[in-house]
Parts: sequence; C-alpha cells; structure tokens
Amino acid sequence: MNDSKKIGFWTCTALVVGNVIGIGIFLLPASLAPYGFNALIGWTITLLGCLTLARVFSHLAHALPNAEGPYGYIRSTLGELPAYMALWAYWVSLWLTNAALATGVVGYITVVFPALNVIQPALFALGLLWSLVIINLFGVRTGGSVQIVTTALKLLPMLAIALLGGWVLLTSPASYVAHPPATPVTLHDVMAASTIALFAMLGIESASVPAARVENPGRTIPRATMTGTVLTAIIYIIVSTVPLLLIQQQELANASAPFSLLMERFGSAGSGRWLALFVVVSGLGALNGWTLLVGELTRTMAVNGVLPAPFARTNRRDAPAVALIVTGALASVMVWMSYSKSLVSAFTFITRVVTAANLPLYLCCALALAALWRRGAARHAVLPVAIIGALYVVFAFVGIGHEPLVLGLGLIAAGLPLYAFMRLRRRKAAQPAKA
Repeated sequence: MNDSKKIGFWTCTALVVGNVIGIGIFLLPASLAPYGFNALIGWTITLLGCLTLARVFSHLAHALPNAEGPYGYIRSTLGELPAYMALWAYWVSLWLTNAALATGVVGYITVVFPALNVIQPALFALGLLWSLVIINLFGVRTGGSVQIVTTALKLLPMLAIALLGGWVLLTSPASYVAHPPATPVTLHDVMAASTIALFAMLGIESASVPAARVENPGRTIPRATMTGTVLTAIIYIIVSTVPLLLIQQQELANASAPFSLLMERFGSAGSGRWLALFVVVSGLGALNGWTLLVGELTRTMAVNGVLPAPFARTNRRDAPAVALIVTGALASVMVWMSYSKSLVSAFTFITRVVTAANLPLYLCCALALAALWRRGAARHAVLPVAIIGALYVVFAFVGIGHEPLVLGLGLIAAGLPLYAFMRLRRRKAAQPAKA
C-alpha cells in the first residue's frame, strides 16, 4: 500500500479518542447516578482496567507490527479458531454500534434543529449512516481526516464541563457537599457501575484494528493507544464527577440530558442547547470512526480466509468497498429494528450486547501477550500487564450479568457455521494444488 494513503499518529489517536467518546458519555452520569459513590469507585476500576488493556494492545502492536491488528495478534499466538471467535463477536458489535449511534444522533439532532422532525426518524438515521459509509469509500485518509476534525470538536463540551466544575469549586465550593449521594457503597453496586462504565470506554483498541493502514505500526499504534486512552480517562473522571456532586442524586438519575442540565443550572441560560449540538458532532465522529474500523476489520478477516473473499476487494482509492457496503446494510437492518420498539429499550439492548461481544477480544489479546512472553518474544515486564488485563476482563464478565454474557456467547456460536464452511472451502481449494 502506498505510504501516502496511510494514517499516522494523530489520526490513530483521534480514532481512539473519537471512538471511545461517542454518545454514551453524555448519558452516563444519569445512568450511574443511582449508584452514588459506587460509580466513582467503579469508574476508577474501569479506567485502571482499560489503561492496562491499552498497554496490552500497545505491547502486541510493538511485538507484532506486521500482524494487521487484533486478528493477527490472536491468530499468531492462540490459533485461528480463537482469533475467529473473538473477532467475529467483535465484528458484529461494530455494526451494532453503528446502528445505535445513528439512532442516537437523530434523537439529539432533532432537539437542536426542531424543523428536522418532519423527516421520518428511521430514514434520517439511515441517511446519516450511509453518508459516513460514502465518506469512507473515498479512502482511509479521508475518513481519518473527518475523524480528527470531529474529535477536536467533541472535546470542546468536555472542556466546558471541566471549566464549569472548576469555576463552581472556586466561587461556591459548598455546592460540592450540599447533597452528597446517599447510596451505600457495596461490592455488588461497584461491579454493576464498573460494567456500565466499561461500555463508555469501548474503543481503546481502535488504533490497532487498521494496523495494515498505519505508518510504522510498531511505533505509531502503541503511542496512539496510550495517548488516546490516558486522555480519555482524564476527561471521563472529570466530567463524571462534576455532575454527580453538583446535582441532587435523584434529579440526576431522571435527567435525559445530564450535561445540558448542569450547564443550564450552573452556567448561562441556553447553553444546554448548544451542548446538544456538540453531542451530535460527537455521535457523528464516533459513527465515522466505527465505520472506518468495521470496514478494515472485515477486509482483514476476508484476507485471512474466514470471511468470503469479495469482502477483501478494494476500490481505486484502496477503500474496502464491499466490506463497507455490506456492513452498512447490516447496520441498516438494525436501525429499522430499533424503531420497531422504544428507542431507550433498543439502545439499552444494543449496548449490553456490544459490551459482552467486546470482552472475548480483550481476553484473547491479554492471553496472546502472555503467550508471546512464554515464547520469549516479549519483554519480561509484559507478563504482569497480561495477567492484570485478563483478570480485569474476568471481573467484567462477572459484573456484566448472566443475560448479556449468554447473548455474547450466542453471537460467537452464530458465527461458527460460517467458520466451518469457510474452512471446508479452503481445504477443497488446497487439494488440487497438492495433487
């Protein structure tokens, strides 16, 4: 691939930050409010766990720079079947995420621009979804450029919340202790809050997925992964703590737009609506980033023979055209299904499945790093990182609950017939060559 068509450090960092910070963080303070201070403890555990997983991906990218991302990391260490099972569930989660983002953005954009309510919501969501597919058909650098711009814009409301929190701390510090959360701290609530927070951190692996399209992946991906994850962790700690301490617990739990409520309460009148505009930008940026990733992941799996060969085809701009169109179509089906039930219940269902579907990838990558250490292909210092990363994923599996775990395992099982079919085809194709 021509180096002029590859992406560098800033685009990879924007992929991490832009994909992690989607729409979820703008609703998360309300979701976590019932847990009180359990939420802050859960956030701490989640952020430490995700920083450890970021180190896992960084070490793997450094040790296996030519592996074309997580599929290659797992396949070269644990084998083809574990790689397929983990990446199949992850692949499904990507286009499920795109469906959730498209429907979520429509909900916010009609608040900012009420005149757009005349457009049928499902058609509006599909229009946004396919607009981002078209942008990424122009190549990874075009999609990457859009990602840099939207990531820069989505950081502005995060900065506004941080500045508002600092201003209130300086001018009215008593506001932070006026009505502390009353929920007692328990292990059960800490685990539940940690699992909810994990959904908002999904995407830390984003820089490693398009590894074949990255300049100097052995150096660029580790730097971008850690930079993006640390930056996101700092942002999340601040913007989650400020509303939890400044807004009464029950009121925050019932807020449909907690950051807008915070800005209206402690900032200037009308600022909440402007914040909603940045939510739209944030959602579109995440939709663009995940569209780029699902196209690249689909192409990688097809190149490795576990998805049909046409998915590996690229257009004249070297974009995985067939992969983008097929995954766009799959996400479109989920968009139509989302509007057959209430938006909240659809979004909740999708997010739980997506979280469960990401965990096998994280676990397998931690085990892959341990396998590299055992072979002597990685430094001795990586073993604690691999162990802590694996233990954190097990903790998340326990915390996520029975139903999402079964759904995640069901996703993996659903992909096994395709794996068996593709494996049989490869064997048949290899037989004449041997003869």
